[in-house]
Amino acid sequence: MRRRGRVKLIGILMLAVFASLLLSSCSSDQPSVFHTTSDTAAASGEDAQRIPWDYRIVEGTVGDLIGSDMTVLPDNTLLPNDGNYATGAKIWTLQFMSADMVTNETGSNEVKLSAWNTLKSYPDQTKAKADLDNLKISLKTNVPLVGVYKTEYQGKTRNFAVLTLPSGNQLKQPIDEDRYKALKSVTKVMIMVEEVHDYSDYDMVYAKFRGWA
Repeated sequence: MRRRGRVKLIGILMLAVFASLLLSSCSSDQPSVFHTTSDTAAASGEDAQRIPWDYRIVEGTVGDLIGSDMTVLPDNTLLPNDGNYATGAKIWTLQFMSADMVTNETGSNEVKLSAWNTLKSYPDQTKAKADLDNLKISLKTNVPLVGVYKTEYQGKTRNFAVLTLPSGNQLKQPIDEDRYKALKSVTKVMIMVEEVHDYSDYDMVYAKFRGWA
């Protein structure tokens, strides 16, 4: 009788563990298409983060209608047919690209870009561009200058400036001798940036350097 009770207890424990694993696998919905990930870098001990990298709008044609969905040519992308489009209709789609940015042991960033993925369809280019303009914003801003420095290799000298962008990441940019002299004594500098926002979480943004203002 004691042996039968022990077997029953083990069975209950195994069932509880299985239920726990099942629940955890069902709760993996991401609040953002640009969720933080460490899968790529876990083996090497590096830190990896998925960031919003780029958006674009693309003209397409509605192909097959499959229930409440549709294919969009030429790539046969499957999307919900929210606009009740007919086969052959010309539409525009919003596509995004994410990037896995890995910081290695030396502090250098390695970027791996995803393929283009389609988010949404539009009946005309104007509406598509309105969304695009809200997700990719070009602006002039004042950012901290970490500093400038020189390197020399085989008799050639190169100058660099290190900036802190609004998203918090630091960026190294080659500069000429005139700009090197101008930046030596300043702590902030005016630059052009492009802010790329997360479609699902607008407060998540990655800023790209787009030139000196």
